[in-house]
Order: sequence, then structure tokens, then C-alpha cells
Amino acid sequence: MSLNSTLKSVTDRIIARSEETRGTYLERMSAAASKGPSRAHLSCSGQAHAYAGAGQDQEALATKSAGNLGIVTSYNDMLSAHQPFERYPGLIRDAARETGGTAQVAGGVPAMCDGVTQGEAGMELSLFSRDVIAMATGVALSHNTYDAAVYLGVCDKIVPGLVIGAQAFGHLPGVFIPAGPMTSGIANDDKAKVRQEFAKGECGRDKLMASEMAAYHGPGTCTFYGTANTNQMLMEFMGLHLPGTSFVTPNTELRDALTTESARRALSLSALGNSYTPVCEVLDEKAFANGIVGLMATGGSTNLLIHLLAMARAGGIILDWQDFADLSEVVPLLARVYPNGLADVNHFHAAGGLGFLIGELLAGGLLHPDTKTVAGEGLEHYTSEPFLSDDGLTWRKGTATSLNEGIVRPLDKPFQENGGLSHLTGNLGTAVMKISAVSPEHRVTEAPVRVFHDQDDVKAAFKAGELTEDVIIVVRFQGPKANGMPELHSLTPLMAIMQGRGQKVALVTDGRMSGASGKVPAAIHVSPEALDQGPIAYLQDGDILRVDAVAGDLEILTEGVLDRAPATADLSANQAGVGRELFTAFRASVGSADTGASVFGV
Repeated sequence: MSLNSTLKSVTDRIIARSEETRGTYLERMSAAASKGPSRAHLSCSGQAHAYAGAGQDQEALATKSAGNLGIVTSYNDMLSAHQPFERYPGLIRDAARETGGTAQVAGGVPAMCDGVTQGEAGMELSLFSRDVIAMATGVALSHNTYDAAVYLGVCDKIVPGLVIGAQAFGHLPGVFIPAGPMTSGIANDDKAKVRQEFAKGECGRDKLMASEMAAYHGPGTCTFYGTANTNQMLMEFMGLHLPGTSFVTPNTELRDALTTESARRALSLSALGNSYTPVCEVLDEKAFANGIVGLMATGGSTNLLIHLLAMARAGGIILDWQDFADLSEVVPLLARVYPNGLADVNHFHAAGGLGFLIGELLAGGLLHPDTKTVAGEGLEHYTSEPFLSDDGLTWRKGTATSLNEGIVRPLDKPFQENGGLSHLTGNLGTAVMKISAVSPEHRVTEAPVRVFHDQDDVKAAFKAGELTEDVIIVVRFQGPKANGMPELHSLTPLMAIMQGRGQKVALVTDGRMSGASGKVPAAIHVSPEALDQGPIAYLQDGDILRVDAVAGDLEILTEGVLDRAPATADLSANQAGVGRELFTAFRASVGSADTGASVFGV
């Protein structure tokens, strides 16, 4: 089928918009590629330093040129998603040796968990950690002794940060390697019910703790479709994973085989061979357009509406939220994975998963088929699935039919006709909303506002019985400049209770909502933020707002609001503690949410 006309026009305008910045970036990558790795040009002392810890690989590094693979890892053993990476460097070194090459851990990057820091002060470091990860990736690769790289990461800010860093070294081939999701625990719906019971005071912390431990019970990524698993989806749609890699569980024979093959593949793509495929050629405008399509078709995390902007700009590509909105109009929602449905990512994978979805979207002209990927030319590779046979790892054509239409559907039977995200604009500014889990009757809310400057104040008002009428809860001074733009997911249970009581309720904030945001409408990432005296700073209790995810409206209906003086907030408590004092320069220089909330320029 021919390419969808909207996909073509959106991609064309991205190319036109990015012509100057993309051209500058590619010139820089070409210059870096022409110089090659400095390994061979280092002094004898420099080479000795670089190889001193390489053990049995010292001689190969000093005398051979089959390729040296840099490993950038986000391993730590506090987070279940990243704990499996402990074993990966050994697997990767062995795989490199089998091909006559070598591999070294170039460096580590931090990996924090938004689940652990949710509602805590540490969450104010979360978004900034993405740019720290990008910088740490740059430091890891700065020795310039590598011919290719592999990037070990999974979760919320880690993959976007690694992608940004990888593009600074975009002349190198790079393969992203995930750890995979943990095996399924208790049903997500059961977990959500216990959380609501606790919020209502109907059960104690002992029952809540037992429920959470049954849900998060072993190594691997959380199994709901939040930011972490949205990241994994994107790495396949954008061609940086080997096909079918995303949702294979940790510590299995297939998982290990995919890890070793990823290492071999990365070395095979280096400039030393005949298949040179640098990251800068994989991540072009078409790849990012494909990523947006994947986000819409799967109802992915709203966090990626910030991260994709920042990831693209690292390669000189300028996206804006209108690109997302226009593609959302033509890309149907084909998946229902919790919090958009009851299934988890393991069920999604078993039902056909990404291979089936990519096949459907390609057949419908809703993906660019002619992209470069680490698997070879063309996105068609990603309709295949990996299997182990007597001959080892192999790929075969994936299922052409959904194995469970309650989880994943063909293009002609979508869950809804358009994507899972909505772009809102109006006299309050611009914002985004994840609507894939919001019932149609809740997608338009017109009500008076209650204004808060702290999520804990919202919880206190709820407990005091103050939020019993129709209300739009406004939580402001939560933007990147104010306090690092924390997620406000801890408000979801109490707002779900209000909605369940029959109230019209919505959230409007210049902060973020978790990738697990669910059935309550939330207009998030409001820009300009309150600290920049955006219109959200002028609201007062009782003002009427209209939040319309259908028409895309974000409107102040009360007259005279913008004639007032803007509100101010005492943010002194957000400036220090739990490491926040180390990020003063970040808060002072960060860009707006609608440009990616990054400290890096284009």
C-alpha cells in the first residue's frame, strides 16, 4: 500500500523544518567518522592505559583490528529492570571474542526509578537524570577507542538519555539491548483495586504492601505499559533493537542469545566491515516519524512527548507536538495493555506483540518501510520473531493474525479510530493528554478549578473532604524550571475515587504524569509553565476551565483572568535536599516542556 498522505506530509515538514540543524549535525558526524577511533593513534602510554584492565584481550587490542565494542551500561541491582544487566558484559565479551573482536565496559550511567521516587523529593531529579545519562554516555565514549557500541538500558529516562548520548557519537554503530520484562505477577486490575482501597482507608498498609510485592516480584521491567515498556517499543519501531528483542523475559536462554547476537551485530556494522551503519543514519526523520506512529498505535506513555522531542534534537531533528497531534488523527489505537486494558506486556507479546503491530501498520501505509535499522535495510525485518533452534538463534515470520483481539487488533478492527494521545491548545497554553485509557464520556470536562502548588496539598484537601464537587484540579509550579517537573502519579488513586463517585474531574498541571496514567483525564506538560508566568499562573479557585481532548481545547472560560497579577510560589523547599542542590544550574537553563525540557540546545 502507498504511504499514508498525512504521514508523508508530517515527515516532509519535519525534514524541511530541520534542514539546517540536521545538516550541521550530519557534517559533524561525517567529520568524526573520517577520523576514526583514536585507539591506533594513541601514544604507547595511552594505549597501555586503555588496555591495562582488559585481561586476555590485551594482545588483541594492541595488535589486531577486528573491532572494539564499547559497552555503556545502566546496571544497578536496586532496580529490578536493570539488575539483569549484571551478567551482560561477560556475555558480550565472549560474543566479541568469537568474532575476533573485543569488548570493554566504557562506562556506567545512573538509573533511577520513578516508581520508587513517586511522590517523594527524589522525583525532582528524575527528568534531569535523562540529561545526566546523556552526559555520562558522552564521558564513557570520550576515550574514542571504540568501533561500535552497545547500550544497556530499559526504563523511563535511561533509554532517552542513552539515545541522546549515542547521537553525540552518532558516527558509531550502536545497538540497544534491553533486559526484558519480569514474569507476570498478580493482575494489574487487582493491584489497582488495593491501591484505591488504601486511598479510601479501607485497608491497611500490610495489605497494600503484600499486593505491591506480588506485582513487583522479580528481575525485569515492570509489566504494565508505562514509560519503560514504551521505550522498548520505540527501539524496535526506530530500528535500534534486534527484531523481537523487547519483551523476552530475563535470565532465559533466548534472552541471552539475543544479547550475544546484539553484540556480534554491533561489531558487524562498524566501519571496519562492509555494512557500516552508524546511529546517525538509523535515527533520521523517518525513524522518528515511525516512533510517533508506534506511540499512537500502542497508547504509549506521555513522557515520550517530551523525550522524543529531546532525542530528535540531539540529531538535529526538530519535532513539535503538532506532529504528534496530526499523526494521532490517522493512526488507530491497536493495543490495550494496562493501564489502557487489563493485559500486561507479557500477554501483549504472546498475542502477537510488536511484530504483528508493525506488520499491520506497514500494510496500511502507516509506517515508513524504507528506514535503515540495525537488522538491515527496511522495517520489514521487525515483523519477524526470534526463536532458538538446533542451529541456534534464528528469526522467522511472526504471526499475521492477532492471537487475542482483546489485547491487540488488526488495522480494520481498532480499539479506536485515532491514536492514544491528544494535543490541547488554547488561552491556557499548550498541553498533552493520554486518552487511550480515558472513557469517551470523560474526555471533555468543564468545571471550576481548585489551585494547588504542591501535590501533598491536594491529598490533604481530599482527606479533609473538600473535593466532593465537580472540579478541575490545577497543580502548578511543577514545571522543569520550578522543580524539575516531577510526575504526579500519586494523585491518580484519589482522582479515580472522585471519578468513581460520579464527579466530573480532571487534572491540569505544568508537571508530568506517570507513563501509567490511566482513566482520569490529565492535561499535562502545560507550557508556558507557571514560573515563566504562563497563563496557568493567573488562575484562582473557582475559575472555570474547559479541558476538551476531543476538540483539542484548553480554555479559560472565566473573563478577566489574564488581567490579574500572576501568582508566585515559595520554591525554597525544592532547592536542596536529596541532591536537589546539585541541579540548580539545570533548573536555571532547562528548556520548556514543548521543546523537550532539556538543558541541551539544538
